[in-house]
Amino acid sequence: MTLMESARKGIITDTLRQAAEVEGIDAEILRQRVAAGTVCICHNVKHTHGIPLAVGEGLTTKVNANIGTSKDDTNIDNELAKAKVAIEAGAHAIMDLSTGGPIDEVRAAIIAQTSASIGTVPLYQAAVDTVSQKNKAMVEMTVDEIFDGIKKHLDDGVDFITVHCGVTRRSLDAMDQQGRMMDVVSRGGSFTAKWMAFNDAENPLYEYYDRLLELVRPYDATLSLGDGFRPGCLADATDRAQVQELLTLGELTKRAWDAGIQVMIEGPGHVPLDQVETNIKLQKKLCNGAPFYVLGPLVTDLSAGYDHITCAIGGAVAASAGADFLCYVTPSEHLCLPNIDDVKEGVIATRIAAHAADIVKKVPGAIEKDHAMSKARKELDWETQYSLALDPERARARHSENKAADEHGACTMCGEFCAVKIMDERREYNEQK
Repeated sequence: MTLMESARKGIITDTLRQAAEVEGIDAEILRQRVAAGTVCICHNVKHTHGIPLAVGEGLTTKVNANIGTSKDDTNIDNELAKAKVAIEAGAHAIMDLSTGGPIDEVRAAIIAQTSASIGTVPLYQAAVDTVSQKNKAMVEMTVDEIFDGIKKHLDDGVDFITVHCGVTRRSLDAMDQQGRMMDVVSRGGSFTAKWMAFNDAENPLYEYYDRLLELVRPYDATLSLGDGFRPGCLADATDRAQVQELLTLGELTKRAWDAGIQVMIEGPGHVPLDQVETNIKLQKKLCNGAPFYVLGPLVTDLSAGYDHITCAIGGAVAASAGADFLCYVTPSEHLCLPNIDDVKEGVIATRIAAHAADIVKKVPGAIEKDHAMSKARKELDWETQYSLALDPERARARHSENKAADEHGACTMCGEFCAVKIMDERREYNEQK
């Protein structure tokens, strides 16, 4: 049985129990949510050293970091360093989106290095291999080659795979009829749309969806139903193509659950701030409460070089409205492949958004951390403040930059006129009366 099937039968498996312990939740409660599909546990049975990652209803908001090579940068060591930094900064999952160099070796090295949950988009490699190894155009991939590519990643132990099953003839027609400023900006979505046009055929991951479910089943991996029509600019947000794809993903979610396969839904994209909550609630309604995994959303198109901040703004609103999993965006989004510093900045910004949302969602333990930080600030307890900060290393470094802080025990913002110290003195005066 799959994990979902076991949960429906009232069985708490070792994987589910381990996920519950990590999350700090009663295993029986988690079992009920897995059975209902409102929580998925990302864990491939072949990822033997991996820690199961629970995503969904009532749980802490999770953060993913994307890394991976491109044709212009194929250095494995760089990607391993990024993976290490991402995990140290608090990312719960790593997606390897490599499209250049020794892709199999990069993926294997990342999986071997970390116990974090690992995701991929197998279609990327299938397309690259078709061009580089088989001397064919990307659009000449056969259906079997697409499915073989998925199997390869599952065999390696990938815990969740993004599959763009909702890019269909119907959704493409919806896009063409309405018109878009930026068409399809999802790489996997664009691959699929071009393949469909060249072969005059339906998307094989939609047409042969049952085959996909059968392929995933032995690994018990999670299907991340990709948002091929995620808006790439504010002008395209919440249009007919995006909504039509979401309708399809809702139907495919039900079919996956009927087969005992766990699912999460991927979402936008670039979305105006006043549409973010609507997008989340629409997904939850159409997909029966399945976990929602969003990229951003980015709430302005103008923040090149600072898109991690734009992502955090949208992510906080999205997660507060019910999104369960936030994919980070780095300062280099739309500009270049991220470096190590970009990865850390992106993870920390997205963790801030996730924690802010967890407070709103009343996730147990979330607001208590903020109360502990406030107490430490009142007591000018710097070591405790460092330990509670989302980036302890940076907090310590910034406070220590000016040695004058050591002279009066406060920071150099107020120095000897520190409001906290002044109020302590006021209390002392009152106690002496």
